[in-house]
Amino acid sequence: ASLLVLRDGPAGPEVLMGQRGAGHRFMPNRLVFPGGAVDPGDAAMPAAAEPRPDVLAMLSRGARPRLARALVCAAARELQEETGLTLGDAPHLDRVDYLCRAVTPPSSPIRFNARFLVVGAQDVSGAIQGSGELENLRYLSVAEAMALDLALVTREVLERLQHWLALPPADRATRTRLDVFKKRRWRLE
Repeated sequence: ASLLVLRDGPAGPEVLMGQRGAGHRFMPNRLVFPGGAVDPGDAAMPAAAEPRPDVLAMLSRGARPRLARALVCAAARELQEETGLTLGDAPHLDRVDYLCRAVTPPSSPIRFNARFLVVGAQDVSGAIQGSGELENLRYLSVAEAMALDLALVTREVLERLQHWLALPPADRATRTRLDVFKKRRWRLE
């Protein structure tokens, strides 16, 4: 689960990103969003507010309901671990929205089935302080990030973010089709 933290900037929307260290086995030296694997305890994480029903419904289309909630919890936990930012001591999971899913091609030596979630910077608190897992944490405008040498999936997620941002907020919560990047192209499921 990855969490895109968004804020308004002078050049348009900005997203929090950091660079993975050179020693990482997966995507070393790449600019990414905070995130990581679901841990066993994520499913039982206490929350101040549960994920919205529309978010859980979209996540449940590719995961069991318990895993759907755990994905939102994992994104909140990874955000805090990697950036120092938090959705609260008991996180307010209702502030998280669903963006898209990406699955690595079968030929990839390291596989993932990632869910990309979104939260507004106004809904997180704390000071950005890296844990060492992500370096050079900073907000980049979407345009600035797109001009960099990004991994294909990161670029595709930023493009999907631009489409999502163009939707009226009410339409975001009523989507019925799931955007999935699979076999190097977008599909609606």
